[in-house]
Amino acid sequence: MGILLKVKNLTVKLDGRTILDNLSFSVEEGEILTILGPNGAGKTVLLKTLLGLLPYEGEIRWKKGVRIGYVPQRLPFIKNIPLSVEDFFKLKNISKKEIKKVLKFVGMEKEEILKKCIGELSSGQFQRILIAFSLVKNPNVLLFDEPMAGIDLGAEETIYTFLEKLRKRRKLTILLVTHDLNVVYKFSSRCL
Repeated sequence: MGILLKVKNLTVKLDGRTILDNLSFSVEEGEILTILGPNGAGKTVLLKTLLGLLPYEGEIRWKKGVRIGYVPQRLPFIKNIPLSVEDFFKLKNISKKEIKKVLKFVGMEKEEILKKCIGELSSGQFQRILIAFSLVKNPNVLLFDEPMAGIDLGAEETIYTFLEKLRKRRKLTILLVTHDLNVVYKFSSRCL
């Protein structure tokens, strides 16, 4: 094990407004770090900054060779695009065999799911598709922005128990943004 991510004196300013101010923390390999805060506190901004999508001051140091998967908070526009599940995965330039493998991993092994239009999926199915999409390049860290609380993914399985199983099977480190305090008590290693 060891430190996977070290953030020091991180400051993010957008449109002249300070969103994050002098934030420092580190993340150990295999950890589930839960990021809590009210709406507008900068949780999503933090994830996007860690991904290198936003300008910042300070230091962000990922362990050399780290592979990152990202599950966004929502993709409302995609549900209106006539795109099949298979075509969605082909955006990552992978074979049908690889698509089936990653879908099976998230419990969606039925062949007919490939032809389904993204907009026809239930919330739980769509969430699994997004998780599978983030796993395509075999990341060792997963950034997960606000999973939808209360989505049942199967027999008594919540998105959080699913993520815990995923973490153990894939040996993932997870940074998870949520409002759900139960997550902190049940699944988190640490909280920010």
